[in-house]
Amino acid sequence: MRTESASTLIGAIAAALIAIGTATYANAQTTGAMPNDASAQSQSIAASPARNRPDSELAREVRRALARTPNLHSTAIHVQARHGIVTLTGWVPQRAQVQRAGSVARSVRGVRQVNNRLNVRTRGAGGH
Repeated sequence: MRTESASTLIGAIAAALIAIGTATYANAQTTGAMPNDASAQSQSIAASPARNRPDSELAREVRRALARTPNLHSTAIHVQARHGIVTLTGWVPQRAQVQRAGSVARSVRGVRQVNNRLNVRTRGAGGH
């Protein structure tokens, strides 16, 4: 009797471990792989509920993130958002700040893509 109960228990544990392993593998397959074509990429982005934010909220959050970034002159950066795609225009005084601003914008939850159109301009150039 005891042997039969132990066999049943071991079988149940083995089945549970197999189910957990299968679920983990399936999750890794769906979230870890990068799609190769644009349509698959759009579908995976659209399926994420955390990324569905209003454009006005998204632009506001990117502006806040830029303003909080140390060593980034963000007062001349303009932010527009449309369907999760953020466009940065304006200027910064150093090339490194162009890349920093793009990285900061990409880090905001809900941003699908960043079009970084920032220019480098020193304060003395162009009468500014």
